[in-house]
Amino acid sequence: MAKVCKICGKKPSFGNSVSHAQNRTKRRWNPNLQRISVKMDGTPMKIRVCTSCIKAGKITKNVKKKHVAS
Repeated sequence: MAKVCKICGKKPSFGNSVSHAQNRTKRRWNPNLQRISVKMDGTPMKIRVCTSCIKAGKITKNVKKKHVAS
């Protein structure tokens, strides 16, 4: 499963780790993805969304209704 946000398309970025001795090794920065239940086009589904999209309100969470005994 790819580490890509379904809303904004954010992907891992690549670069180098640089030590104090200026040694360089390849590394990657992964986006902070969360698997959440979302209501898209009226149907609930679970998708991987980055936290910046959740915080910006670009999605509507699927709210589960609790059963209340009377």
